[in-house]
Amino acid sequence: MSSQAKAQTTQGRRDSAISIMGRLIGLVKSMLPVMILAIVLGSIGFLCAIFITVFAGYGAVYGASLLVGQAGEATVGLSEFGKLLTANIPPYFGIIIGMAVARGLLHYGEQYCNHYIAFKMLAIIRHKVFVKLRTLAPAKLEGRDKGDLISLITGDIELLEVFYAHTISPIAIATIVSAFMVWFLWQQHWVAGVIALLAYLTVGVLLPVWNGRRAGDVGLDMRNEMGELNAFVLDSLYGLDETIQYHGGAERARQIDERSSALSGLGGRLNKVQRSQISLTNLLIQVFSWGMLFAMLWLYLQGEVRFAQLIIATIAMMGSFGPVSALSNLSTTLSGTLASGQRVLDLLQETPEVAEIATGERVGFGGAGLYDVDFSYDDEPILQKYSLTMPPGRVIGIHGPSGSGKSTILKLLMRFWDVDGGSVAVSGRDVRAIDTRNLRDMESFVTQDTWLFHESIADNIAVGKPGASRAEIVEAARKASLDDFVQSLPAGYDTKVGELGDNLSGGERQRIGLARAFLHDAPLMLLDEPTSNLDSLNEAVILKSLSESSAGKTVVLVSHRDSTMGLADEVYEMGTSRAS
Repeated sequence: MSSQAKAQTTQGRRDSAISIMGRLIGLVKSMLPVMILAIVLGSIGFLCAIFITVFAGYGAVYGASLLVGQAGEATVGLSEFGKLLTANIPPYFGIIIGMAVARGLLHYGEQYCNHYIAFKMLAIIRHKVFVKLRTLAPAKLEGRDKGDLISLITGDIELLEVFYAHTISPIAIATIVSAFMVWFLWQQHWVAGVIALLAYLTVGVLLPVWNGRRAGDVGLDMRNEMGELNAFVLDSLYGLDETIQYHGGAERARQIDERSSALSGLGGRLNKVQRSQISLTNLLIQVFSWGMLFAMLWLYLQGEVRFAQLIIATIAMMGSFGPVSALSNLSTTLSGTLASGQRVLDLLQETPEVAEIATGERVGFGGAGLYDVDFSYDDEPILQKYSLTMPPGRVIGIHGPSGSGKSTILKLLMRFWDVDGGSVAVSGRDVRAIDTRNLRDMESFVTQDTWLFHESIADNIAVGKPGASRAEIVEAARKASLDDFVQSLPAGYDTKVGELGDNLSGGERQRIGLARAFLHDAPLMLLDEPTSNLDSLNEAVILKSLSESSAGKTVVLVSHRDSTMGLADEVYEMGTSRAS
């Protein structure tokens, strides 16, 4: 198997909703005081909204009692009754108006707290994800679709806003408000309390759990399909030239349509679940509301409750479903959110193939070597009992066909991977015992495919030494035989290289990689096919630059070209060695 297989992550496995929510909530510990404030404000706000109608019911019952009490007195007309009512119920109006204003302010405060938590947490999670990607790179990321990673970093993390802003506190608020309302309705009659308890459990717990199970797997499939579609589209954009050249546009378009249709189908299934859930929620609210009315009416006819209790219990039941119906409506949306949460959490809990060492030995460079090294990518052996020494100040050539393990040797020296057997040593110390930052400060690595950022040429060279002066950048470019070319450009070193370096040729990109290595100025230079994208003339220029600029350094030069090996003091064929 290849390194891709070794870097695969778990996909398709779905944890329980409770497990995912618990792990997501664990990330919000630092925001706990704000979360508690949001829950308190939201609970009081919902109770204000419910008791606006309850107090209105009290006022209506009180007004009706006044009307009945004065009905037998013919001398009291409508105007007199209005005065009498106005004189007795202003406190009710004051309470209702106060609760209405408080409801608005409390709801604003709750939403402010929730969104503060959400956007703060998104920033924290993005930071955690980028830190994790750094620790996983490069070994664990070699087999990952870049489009899927982009989908995770953007869409999946963004969707977690729904969880942090609209899930945690609503669940707590629904629990608190429902418990209070069960107690309040129990005061009217125990039957009313039991009906309320059954209603809240059904609408706020059983229905969301049932809907979550129906939509859960679909949500995870949809997020994974979205990642795969992004990866396919990104791959199609990178290969646009080849697609046009070989008339593959129609086939690519068909494949995109096919994947989009599959994604739309999953979205349609989620929408179907959501529509049925909304209908069922509304039906259950009506059933329990009318059930409360008929139950209290029966108790009233039996003489077990007063008329006021009948009205208040019914009004309170009808007006108290807001918190639990929010949970029910959230269940289908939550399935996609939890699927995104699982993808993010799975990435965060991945262990790196090679753990960096922050407290290891710090050494100066005194040569390097591989000693009886065994290494394989899963079941595919690459090196077996392989040894190679790199004395200080020497140019070591490693020559061989593609797939023979040349590049792997450089990655082992950089400790991107750890050996299965034997050891890799720098200055006589096993690289697994050396402080990782110290190790990589001693090494400059030029990869076969130089990655360029969408910045200026100067910024791309400065990757080798952040904060380098312009003079240092120009000197590094000169050593890489790049300065004359850059000076010929209208914007010089401020010229943008384009996305992925599209404005430059392969040879120019490779020279920028060499300039980075010269700027880094490490005693050990690891060059992976540094002339593979150059013609014979430019190859000679680069080799001359290396010969002149690498004096005193140890250079490990990997190439399949015999001409490149002419620079080496000693050349190793994979499996044999010969002095040059």
